[in-house]
Amino acid sequence: MGFRRTARECALQMLFQLEFQKTRKEVPSLNAAVAKKMVPAVKVFADQLFQGVTAHQEEIDRIIKRYTQNWSTGRMAIVDRNILRFSIYEILYLSDIPSKVTINEAIEIAKNYGNENSGAFINGILDRIQVDFPKTASNETARETA
Repeated sequence: MGFRRTARECALQMLFQLEFQKTRKEVPSLNAAVAKKMVPAVKVFADQLFQGVTAHQEEIDRIIKRYTQNWSTGRMAIVDRNILRFSIYEILYLSDIPSKVTINEAIEIAKNYGNENSGAFINGILDRIQVDFPKTASNETARETA
């Protein structure tokens, strides 16, 4: 497994933990014992995803709502919701990672951590999003339409 998959899984765990905290001031972090054993690149990428999602969560959740008709983010499984969040962040803001890679990684993580339908659910949503938000050097114009 590559360092980015491990980082995505760590970001998922931190976002999952954030859902259960009473205030956003209590920012989750990687378990200190686990973090010491990690390759620095894993910690950096996991933190980039976590910080990116939390900084842009309102925008990301609007996009999720737009592409999941009849599903509020509150009705989604926590795992699915947070996989969508970090994947959408990657699609919108990390131009060096191809959307297809982001989607494939999200599907695999959903299969491991979600329910039996999570992979297909994530795939359907992210596939439509990546069509509407193609990778460019700057996705500012695409995001403005969200």
